Amino acid sequence: MRIKNTSPYSIKELRRLNMQQQGLLGKRSEVVDVISQLSYVQIDSINVAQRAHEHVLFNRVKHYSADDLASSIASKEVFEYWSHAAAYLPMQDYRYSLFRKQQYLKGESHWHKVKPADLKNVRAKIELEGPLKAIEFEHSSNKTNTGWWDWKPAKKALEQLFMQGEIMAVRRDKFQKVYDLTERVLPSDIDTSVPTEQAFARYLIDRCITAHGFATAKQIAYLRKGCQKSVRNELLDMCESGELSSFELGKETYYFNESITPPTTIPDKVYLLNPFDNIVIQRDRLLQCFDFNYQIEVYVPQAKRKYGYYSLPILWRDRFVGRVDVKADRKQKVLLLQHLSIEDESLASLKSNDSDVFIHSLRESIEAYREFNQCEVWELVSVNNQALYERLCNTLDR
Repeated sequence: MRIKNTSPYSIKELRRLNMQQQGLLGKRSEVVDVISQLSYVQIDSINVAQRAHEHVLFNRVKHYSADDLASSIASKEVFEYWSHAAAYLPMQDYRYSLFRKQQYLKGESHWHKVKPADLKNVRAKIELEGPLKAIEFEHSSNKTNTGWWDWKPAKKALEQLFMQGEIMAVRRDKFQKVYDLTERVLPSDIDTSVPTEQAFARYLIDRCITAHGFATAKQIAYLRKGCQKSVRNELLDMCESGELSSFELGKETYYFNESITPPTTIPDKVYLLNPFDNIVIQRDRLLQCFDFNYQIEVYVPQAKRKYGYYSLPILWRDRFVGRVDVKADRKQKVLLLQHLSIEDESLASLKSNDSDVFIHSLRESIEAYREFNQCEVWELVSVNNQALYERLCNTLDR
């Protein structure tokens, strides 16, 4: 295999290629088309603002509303399972979920050891009564519930059956999964043949390259247990056959498809991205490709937070220029911009010729995000730069 010493594209072109493949340069009409392009959309429960999966789709689907995702699930175009984490996946990729499900069917546990009798009883109840939530199962334990990890036996059994593929989530009700038997949910024309290890590795490679434009073996196998070796082997074969090419960037080998090329221009647009957005979720890649060091501070003690509990990365054109900590006060219908940190020095000082364009685009993105969060107004609480704060208050404060 011949590895090029340097990338065939500049770092700016690589960034634009990534943005293009991530669906940020032009919105689509259908949820399933976006999820198919991205390979998955991660589900997260944090709700200080609209949840992660909704936010990711909002940035990529025209006139998006939560009803659009629910409709895609109901019409069986999209299903819920596990990618590197809980996610929505395109139904056309269902057979590739079977690779992981087979591991659970052979005895692997998801989070908890579950008694066979509990699996049998829970499955029988769903078979008899139809779609059910965890709360609809009687708690058979006498132990005091001390937290999320003290799941009752039925909840553990439901998750194990879900991971094994015996049941599926037909919808979510107030964010709680509603389960039914897979044979009653799965479309009859879906391929249910279990992929080989080689076929699964190729699937991961194809999906990742399509979604990002270029990727390392580590990024392709991100949090996929036991897949690293097969992914590396398949990458070598695909390069030997000419299906893929590779280049060195820093100390990493990246793989790409030469037929997927970067755009020559991108819009003057600000993107307020979710902390779990596909383009930012792999932090090492984000740092190497975009020179942006990002950490979500939800899990950081309050006293040690630098930017705020739920800071959204701010992408302008093809570079990350800061982050904004947000919270939707739903009772008052106010979107709080609790702390806006602009880290690009020329933008923060307002000395750049682009500063007016940036501020106009920022205003448009804030307004759109406010409406998405069903808030009537937004409030700028603080900014990391006094000059920028005054400018924003004069031109943006609502």
